[in-house]
Amino acid sequence: MSIASLKARVRDIPDFPKKGILFRDITPLLKEPDAFREIVARLARAVKRSGADLVVGIESRGFLFGAPVATKLGIGFVPVRKKGKLPWKTKRVAYTLEYGREILEIHADAVKPGQKSVIIDDLLATGGTAAAAARLVKKLGGKVSLMAFVIELEFLKGRKKLKGCEVLSLLKY
Repeated sequence: MSIASLKARVRDIPDFPKKGILFRDITPLLKEPDAFREIVARLARAVKRSGADLVVGIESRGFLFGAPVATKLGIGFVPVRKKGKLPWKTKRVAYTLEYGREILEIHADAVKPGQKSVIIDDLLATGGTAAAAARLVKKLGGKVSLMAFVIELEFLKGRKKLKGCEVLSLLKY
C-alpha cells in the first residue's frame, strides 16, 4: 500500500478540538486491517534498521503503533505515561505545551543504561512531548536512536526540538 493510499485514509475534521484547528484523524487507518498492517510494517522496518532494543510508546496513541511494532520485532515495549498513571517507581520530566505544563513518567527500571530505544507516537506537532520522552529515556541512561511518527504537521516545526537523533514521519502535512 502506497503512502498516498495511506494518506487518503486519514480523515480531516475541521474545528476540532477547537475552532480553527484541522484535526487529522487516524481512526480510519486503524479500522482497515491492510492500512494498519502497512503502517506497522513501515515503522517496524525503520525500528529494525535502527538496531533498537526497545520501543518506547507515548500515551496513548503511541501505544497503538509501538506495541505491535515491538511484538513484530521481538523486542521490549515501554510505555511513557502522564503523571500518576504508572503503578511503580517512576522517573518524571516536566515540559511546556502551547497551552500549559505537563508531566510525563516512565518506570525507573524501564530502560537499562546503554540500551537503544525508538520513540513512537502517532503525531509530531510541536515536538514537546516527544522531546520530553527522549529526556526520560536519557535520564535512565538509555539512548534514543530514532523517533518515529505516523503523521507530522510540518508547519509546526516540531522536528527542530528533536535534535540528536533521526526522525521518521510516514505521512506529512
